[in-house]
Amino acid sequence: MTAPVTLDDIRDAATRLAGVAHRTPVVRSRTLDDLVGAEVLIKCENLQRIGAFKFRGAYNAVSRLSPEQLAKGVAAYSSGNHAQAVALAARELGSSAVILVPEDTPKSKVDATRGYGAEIVTYDRYTGDRVAIGQALAAERGLALIPPYEHPHVIAGQGTAALELLAEAGSLDTLVVPVGGGGLIAGSSTAAKALQPGIRVVGVEPVAGDDTKRSLAAGERVAIPVPRTIADGQAAEIPGELTFSINRHLVDEIAVVTDDAIREAMRFVFERLKLVVEPSGATGIAALLSGQVPGPGKVGVIISGGNVSPERFAELIDGR
Repeated sequence: MTAPVTLDDIRDAATRLAGVAHRTPVVRSRTLDDLVGAEVLIKCENLQRIGAFKFRGAYNAVSRLSPEQLAKGVAAYSSGNHAQAVALAARELGSSAVILVPEDTPKSKVDATRGYGAEIVTYDRYTGDRVAIGQALAAERGLALIPPYEHPHVIAGQGTAALELLAEAGSLDTLVVPVGGGGLIAGSSTAAKALQPGIRVVGVEPVAGDDTKRSLAAGERVAIPVPRTIADGQAAEIPGELTFSINRHLVDEIAVVTDDAIREAMRFVFERLKLVVEPSGATGIAALLSGQVPGPGKVGVIISGGNVSPERFAELIDGR
């Protein structure tokens, strides 16, 4: 059976993103190494354009649309980061964007999305079906729908983060990746397993949003109630069909972390690395600090994003 996304697709996406997306830094912390008992290399996608890895997949997908479709515009649904990514990608490519976001999306993410020129449409995440609403909106307006993870070009674009990490870090024993809908880990595991077949790929979810962990254990997609967690970017109810078809074969295990562990990881990264990380972006570090991914060895971890307002960041690390 042909894989929906291949290493060649990810390499092609990397070529398309060259000079457009940032090649984000890989950083180290001796303190983290000592605490974890491993050599940890951190890929800082919080320093990517729009503050998250999502720009990679959004730009790769939008840039492949026809001139006619770009003229009509694009649509997306998102809890925040994909919204900003599609809005910026559309602007960069001379198109327009209409973005469907939950009513409780952090104001900083909504403001940033509007700042990139997008029109915002809201819905209630606890009662509405964002996929159905997004599809209806796109069809009504003749827009190309760019989903946050259920798209091979989006997944291939996200995989370029791991491609860069592996190129800089060399051989890794373990790769740790936050999991929401599964696009980042699907792309990352595709790149990692193709380049280093023996690598262990570990996904990380918040305890309240462990739909991928449950699904991998069951061998099929399992739906859960809408998660209530500070990691709003990982508040998925069910893994994507396309992403799960990849992850069930390539992801070795899923670790889960509490909201308190996420807060501690945010505080640690701020104090030791001088980096601001949003809750979803901190789950990989939280898994390391809480012993969910034990050493020894050489571990790569992706910080997926840093989009959090100063006020909310202060509240979170204060435990509010």
